[in-house]
Amino acid sequence: MAENKLADLSTDFAVRILKLADEIKGHYSFANQLERSGTSIGANIREAKYAHGKADFVAKLQISLKECYETEYWLEVAQKAGIIPEESVKPILHDCGSLRRMLVSSIGTLKANGEEPAAGFSESKK
Repeated sequence: MAENKLADLSTDFAVRILKLADEIKGHYSFANQLERSGTSIGANIREAKYAHGKADFVAKLQISLKECYETEYWLEVAQKAGIIPEESVKPILHDCGSLRRMLVSSIGTLKANGEEPAAGFSESKK
């Protein structure tokens, strides 16, 4: 199911963000912000698995979406400021955009269908 893919992609993305942040020298508060927003995407997706109903589930995915937008912002700033070379930022920005599109789609589908997600949703359907 898409949610399982979303959880897996967000975990891989978090690892890439952490490795990228390790390469940032002299901008420790910036690297911290990037780490916090980039790893929060997957954390909230995982937390959504155990939501207290549809509204809570959607809210967690919306938080992930907000964190995704924030991560894109930090990556764009890093690129424009020359903190991270474009060739390093470009593939991560692409992956961030993919996560964002998947989150938007998932949230839209949930709202349109009015369905209650199953607990542990990523294991429920594959």
